[in-house]
Amino acid sequence: MAVAVTTIEVSSTTCPSALRDGMAVAGVGQRLWTIGNLQILDKPLLGFFCSTKCPGEVILRTYDLARALREARVAMIGGFHTPMEKECLALLLRGTQPMVICPARSIAQLRLPVDWRQPVAESRLLILSPFEAKHRRPTVELTEQRNRFVAALSTHVLITHAAPKGKTEALGLELLRQGKQVFALAHPAHDHLFAAGARVATLTALCAAGD
Repeated sequence: MAVAVTTIEVSSTTCPSALRDGMAVAGVGQRLWTIGNLQILDKPLLGFFCSTKCPGEVILRTYDLARALREARVAMIGGFHTPMEKECLALLLRGTQPMVICPARSIAQLRLPVDWRQPVAESRLLILSPFEAKHRRPTVELTEQRNRFVAALSTHVLITHAAPKGKTEALGLELLRQGKQVFALAHPAHDHLFAAGARVATLTALCAAGD
């Protein structure tokens, strides 16, 4: 299913301030491509990150938390690229809460996946990309830029798993140094994050941080 893609110039007076600020922080250029409801950016957004590989106990707890966040109608933003992130996205899209998806590639020729179509039609899904049409596939560099973009648009951030010495852990530590509210599931792998100021992720704490 092909959809209309809107191009937004950062210098335009119609560009939401959240996007302008987010693109400046992430250093991703001066133009953005969008599909869906831009007004979702007016809401507090919980940024979601999870490493590619997760211990089994973390997988189960991540599923449980994703379901709880869906039922609480918490608005979320993420790249939803790693296996666990994709699984959670499938759960979240079955709810009614606002969502923002930021692929690490251009969306100029994007064909909407089947489970994205109804949320877009109901104005509860926004798809954003700061990447030009030439970037047709995700790369390590684009993914890192995208993750900073997601974090910049987030009011607070949830990390359900950060592999020790991995990119997600490094991003979490960077965000904590910047003063961002970072939450992580209680797990020994996240000791570095907690030592740096991360808070234990519970539904109550995540909902309160977004108020």
